[in-house]
Amino acid sequence: MAGKEATVYIVDCGSTMGEKSHGRSQTNLDWALEYVWDKITTTVATGRKMAFAGVVGLRTDGTENLLDNEDDYAHITVFQELGQVLMPQLRKLRQDLVVSGTDGGDAISALVIAIQMIVATCKKLQFQRRIVLVTDGRSAMQADDLGDITSKLKEDSIELVVLGVDFDDAEYGFKEEGKDATKAENEAILRQLCDDCSGVYGTLVQAVDELGVPRVKPTKPVPSYRGMLTLGNPEEYDTALAIDVERYPRTMKANPASASKFVIRSDMAAGEATQSTHTIDGEEAAPNGTNDGLAAVKTARTYQVDDENAPGGKRDVDRDELSKGYEYGRTAVHISESDQNVTLYETSPSFDILGFVNKNQYERYLDMSRSNVIVAQRTNDKASMALSSLIHALYELESYAVARLVMKQNKEPRIVLLAPNIEPDLECLYDLELPFAEDMRSYRFPPLDRVVTVSGKVLTVHRNLPNDDLQDAMSEYVDSMDLSTFGQDDAGQPAEYGAMDETYSIMLHRINQVVKHRAVYPDTDPPPPYEVLTRYSQQPSELANTAHPSLSRLIQAADVKKVPPKARGRRYGRKDAPKPLSELDVGALLAQDSKRSSKQACIDPKNAIPEFKQLLQHAEELPQLRAACAQLKAIIFDWIRHSVGDSGYGRAVEAIRVMREEMAEVSVAAAPYNEFMRELKGTMLDGGLGGERREMWYRVRVNRLGLLLAGECDGGVSEEEGRAFLSAAPVAAAAAAQ
Repeated sequence: MAGKEATVYIVDCGSTMGEKSHGRSQTNLDWALEYVWDKITTTVATGRKMAFAGVVGLRTDGTENLLDNEDDYAHITVFQELGQVLMPQLRKLRQDLVVSGTDGGDAISALVIAIQMIVATCKKLQFQRRIVLVTDGRSAMQADDLGDITSKLKEDSIELVVLGVDFDDAEYGFKEEGKDATKAENEAILRQLCDDCSGVYGTLVQAVDELGVPRVKPTKPVPSYRGMLTLGNPEEYDTALAIDVERYPRTMKANPASASKFVIRSDMAAGEATQSTHTIDGEEAAPNGTNDGLAAVKTARTYQVDDENAPGGKRDVDRDELSKGYEYGRTAVHISESDQNVTLYETSPSFDILGFVNKNQYERYLDMSRSNVIVAQRTNDKASMALSSLIHALYELESYAVARLVMKQNKEPRIVLLAPNIEPDLECLYDLELPFAEDMRSYRFPPLDRVVTVSGKVLTVHRNLPNDDLQDAMSEYVDSMDLSTFGQDDAGQPAEYGAMDETYSIMLHRINQVVKHRAVYPDTDPPPPYEVLTRYSQQPSELANTAHPSLSRLIQAADVKKVPPKARGRRYGRKDAPKPLSELDVGALLAQDSKRSSKQACIDPKNAIPEFKQLLQHAEELPQLRAACAQLKAIIFDWIRHSVGDSGYGRAVEAIRVMREEMAEVSVAAAPYNEFMRELKGTMLDGGLGGERREMWYRVRVNRLGLLLAGECDGGVSEEEGRAFLSAAPVAAAAAAQ
């Protein structure tokens, strides 16, 4: 369970905050609010009821606070009392935090108001208390009671954070030139106050620059197992080993915020959608009478069975009337609830070591789960000593332990691997789940360093195997792409580039960034992703330039040649026919055959598809393409007309498919194919191909052999016309006519 926290944000809204300093396109207030909104929206996103936040406006036009009857506390307004902040309060704060027209208001007095808010709300309860002051320090401050304020901050354990607009910070390397005397004096006062109460003092430049760096979310670990780690059976043998241990997750997957489906309430007018007083469930009123007018999409599930006597042939049944059925092949095997115990494998919580394995014999690809850490039971010195002995024994023998784990009563047992870990301040066991026999899939692949022929002969020199020159070139290229020393540390020394603690999940943090921005500014476009998220999403240009010579040598050694892209439109009139790998002129060889010399321009129905392709390869003009399509069309019509049943449909469908593919590659050949398909459909549905051929048209539709579309070939038809052509309406009409 997360701890309680209470934070009060003091935001300076004076007239000087409306200026645009140091060439920024935003006002100082809008720039400062980037930090405030980020912190508040992060708190809202957690949804924790004990994560309190309050907002106090400094140098506001009005005055509204507990001490507003005193002059020292004028122009200080409490916009948000200390409590849980939700979306309605967040939208209201956006309207309240605007630049005022006054310079009156004391930041020290605002601190007093914030302290009273925390004391009145938190009392003596255990809260993490914090006050964040955001100001430009350009109004007069009364520093007479700083000693009392410091004592109160220490007494109530309140952390003070002061962030100044363009404040000097030597550690961050920022200094504002030409600063007026009042601001310089106020900076000194606030710096001394933070030093006295052990607070945090900094410049807003650093705070805003670090907003893009994701913050690690602290979580309180929850044990998944508490019990005995045993070696042997302690109930039967005195020599058995039993250690009280606790098991906690070591790593967890961070998932992005999940989306839900909502609708605008139907009982509201369109203009009232943003003023609904209903909650997400649409049943209870929201605080302060504000919400977005959304209702959650609820799911209703009904179960029906066939019943001839019920209206519509279906009858609704309750879920309680249903019974479980286990699928066995294509049959559902029913097991009643009274017999469900036969499917339950009864187990009791246990953690038993089954044996040991050498560290070098374990393969890392066997890991099946996230890692967990096993430590001794807290405040149990005997267990700590016993577990430490086991850990050191495994470490010295370079071994792992294999154990059987049952976390809860009647839970399925798991086999885990226990690995020792020894650090100066931590000794523990890491565990990972291992696969069972049915989880293993064994695949055999040919070796990469040799070629085994069919006869069993082993070849180490082959055209598919790399030679020594290629091996050296690849090794050099890999070494030139090394990232382990490409980066630099703070001292300028070579360091790892893209270290693990500097890389972040783009999807996770980008979604959080967009959601938080849209919560505050619902009508504006989201900002671009932070640079820290996309920094390692592409190869560094300096490294690519360094590795380019090695890459060139690798390309030369591997004899890499660019593969030309597939021709989108094959032009008729191409006189260079494709050459076979054997470099033989197949056309000339076939022309020497006296039996085929008279058939060079005609397609043989017994070898229709290959000869149709050959005609297209040698076609030089559009009329030749039309002639080839006309010959294949006649053959297809003949196959369908003389088909006994559906015996000839398969050949006809394949020929249509080949014609469609070939014509799609020719830039101006959509017309011959589309004309052929329209004629085929009309002739077939009119009974001109030997009677009813609806089965053939069904196969054309199933194989999606419709007209060529504009996106597939020049001169094609639109998608709407293509769908209409394949519609079933003409088929039904033809059947009715017959």
